[in-house]
Amino acid sequence: MLQYEYARCSTQGARNYQEDTAAVWPGEVDPFAPALPNGHDGSIVAVLADGMGGHAGGALASRMVCEKFIDACVKRNGPLPERLIEALQEANSAVAAKVGENPMLSGMGSTLIGARFGEEGVEWVSVGDSPLLLFRAGEIALLNEDHSLAPELDRMVAAGHMTQEEAKHDPRRHMLRSAVTGDEIDMVDVSRRPLKLEVGDYVILASDGLHTLETAEIARLVAAYGADGAEAVAKGLIREVEQLREPHQDNATVIAVRLKPAL
Repeated sequence: MLQYEYARCSTQGARNYQEDTAAVWPGEVDPFAPALPNGHDGSIVAVLADGMGGHAGGALASRMVCEKFIDACVKRNGPLPERLIEALQEANSAVAAKVGENPMLSGMGSTLIGARFGEEGVEWVSVGDSPLLLFRAGEIALLNEDHSLAPELDRMVAAGHMTQEEAKHDPRRHMLRSAVTGDEIDMVDVSRRPLKLEVGDYVILASDGLHTLETAEIARLVAAYGADGAEAVAKGLIREVEQLREPHQDNATVIAVRLKPAL
């Protein structure tokens, strides 16, 4: 049976509130985590949500999304891709219901990455711009789609319509094209098949606050701390974000997951 090791770490950055939520099932003491079933196969479910809608709304939305996603994903049966989509829909419906109860929360929402790690590897569903990263053999690859305007701006750079520096600092860069808001979700990314993980691989779920670090720097840090385990990787990434002291640093949260090395 494969066994996974994970750790999470976060920073508020320059904000005076935290809108990110991250959770992993099972193994964490959490009031909304479903009970471990008999004969559990060693799989884990990791979920990360970056809320929006101000201090109260964003924090509430991200926590609700994580809670509902894990509960639905763990308790439902059937093919995993369908369970991931159904869990996303449950999370979206929960946001809609909460806004219906309290119209003052209108406009709240969240990104979401939900990933299940099992014998076949990792499968995921995501909405928004929170990156799901694979570290393998010293390199970083983005596994999920970016549902912000950043890819569109980068295409404009490639076409010669703007410079790379202009695209990097464009205020539209972090505008979302899709999010979990209770309305119909415009764009959803779902893995087509399980991604088999190898010894030495790390999968990083992150909020977009991690984008303060260049991709090459993320790869360097994971390589530097990887042998020491998931906790060292998660803490190392967030510590580096904090040390940069960006004046407008967003909340940044990571979950680092790897296969436990064989004894």
